[in-house]
Amino acid sequence: MSVGPDLHWRYVRACQNVGQPENPFIAHVLQEADKDDKTRWTKGITLKIAGNNRLVPVQRVTDDDLQVLASVLCDTVFVTGLDLRCNVLTDAGAKDVATFLQENSTLRYLNLMLNDIGPSGAELIARALHRNETLVYLRMTGNKIGNKGGMSFASMLQINSTLEKLDLGDCDMGTQCLIAIATALTQNKSLKAINLNRPLLYSQEEETTVHVALMLKTNSSLVELHLCKHEMKNFGVERLCEALYENSSLRYLDLSCNKITRDGVKFLAELLKRNQTLEILDLNANRIEDDGAIYLSEALALNNRTLQALSVVSNNISGKGLVALSDAMKTNVELCYIYIWGNKFDEATCMAFSELIISGRLKPNCTDVEAYEVDGQVQLAELSHGLKKHYYWTPSCGEGTNRDANASLAITAVSEY
Repeated sequence: MSVGPDLHWRYVRACQNVGQPENPFIAHVLQEADKDDKTRWTKGITLKIAGNNRLVPVQRVTDDDLQVLASVLCDTVFVTGLDLRCNVLTDAGAKDVATFLQENSTLRYLNLMLNDIGPSGAELIARALHRNETLVYLRMTGNKIGNKGGMSFASMLQINSTLEKLDLGDCDMGTQCLIAIATALTQNKSLKAINLNRPLLYSQEEETTVHVALMLKTNSSLVELHLCKHEMKNFGVERLCEALYENSSLRYLDLSCNKITRDGVKFLAELLKRNQTLEILDLNANRIEDDGAIYLSEALALNNRTLQALSVVSNNISGKGLVALSDAMKTNVELCYIYIWGNKFDEATCMAFSELIISGRLKPNCTDVEAYEVDGQVQLAELSHGLKKHYYWTPSCGEGTNRDANASLAITAVSEY
């Protein structure tokens, strides 16, 4: 096995051997890796070959490029992470990925989000994970793997006992495979986080939410669950809350971009009064309004001392509800992160949150607003802070792991490799 930083030289040789032109972006990344501090090689490095990198000229990775790169990396023990997001890999590239996963025994993190991998490519990757015993985190976000590809991953979850985080958001999965995944997770004991955002659901019966709730009653390993854009209504929230009374492991629940109203939040508020594990609750882009905010504030002020972060961005809340949430923070010292932008700010709201920030109760990097004064009146401006601001993109300056923009990384350990 390779023991030294000679990745670029090996890549050039491999391209020459098969008559494949070098990809200058891959060559650049490998050169930079070779120059890296040698003490990091013993801990493992992540090669970031993301097609949306704006700091250097990018020639996106093709299937042919990947075939050569995989041959270079197959026996390197120090490359433990590979970021190939936003490239042009197809099912043909997925075949090389699958072969690589079967042969490589050190890769722990693989990011394939926003490529062009379809159902057959997903099936190859999922089958490779039947035998792979090292990969901990896989991101397939945005690849249109459909129901067939989703079913392959559901089957994989019945066999694989190494994977801890699986990201299948925006993959055009349907009702059938969501139910299959939920069923598999009733037995799987290794997966700690799963993203099932934006499936294609054509029923209003919320069957998938019911099956997810049944899974949560028995699953004791899942820490992080994303159910964004599930067309979830108050009935579905009630089913989830019933299950979470029996669950003592889930710490991060993402219910953003659903159809939850004040009646649904009443169930969440009752849950928060008794739940002792939930640390992050994302209700961004629902419609909880003032009554929903007041239900939450009462639970947080009087009972709950576990929740650390709450997002109620764009929920049609006015001053009455927002002031109630700010009052809850005065008595609940555990709630450190709160995100409120996109609601209806009045003078009382601006004063309440300004006082929280000035007094030091709410740190400036723990919320998405900052106070400023115009003609003697306090106003609130938006900050680029949140639970997961850099989920689909990374900033051109700085790292996508910035804790101000991605507070969930600071709270829930499994959120990032």
